[in-house]
Amino acid sequence: MSERACTLHLNSPDRTCAVAQALAPHLAAGDVILLSGPVGAGKSHFARCLILALLDTPEDVPSPTYTLVQTYPGRSGEIWHADLYRLTDVGEIEELGLIEAFEDAICLVEWPDRLHELAPETALRIALESPDQDDTRTMRLEWSAQDWDAKLKDIRND
Repeated sequence: MSERACTLHLNSPDRTCAVAQALAPHLAAGDVILLSGPVGAGKSHFARCLILALLDTPEDVPSPTYTLVQTYPGRSGEIWHADLYRLTDVGEIEELGLIEAFEDAICLVEWPDRLHELAPETALRIALESPDQDDTRTMRLEWSAQDWDAKLKDIRND
């Protein structure tokens, strides 16, 4: 069995955005992307680029840091963008409706460590780091569900 992981070295915010845009057309309801990394690593930037690539009409895509969740009407269904940084209790996840959204929407979750055991096993995990404190990023993608193999083919071969 091959390892279901890859690491990308991104030299600019535009390159990070290009990866998100390349992934977007392959996503469908039920796809969950868990975005981790320190503050300033590019999680919200990646999510914003991916969401904009999924919308028919561009709109403002703010970080949901204070609202916890923002939703958007995407071409192929609803898109949920959650930022769980301010989450104080795992019980709030169910109150937000996030568990149902994991099945019915495309979901992007920042600070997924707050999900604990509620994180979907089939999710794509993306860890972003800025090792040199400049515009370069290291993006580590990991997945266990076989359907991500085809969805990530273009990105892995880039």
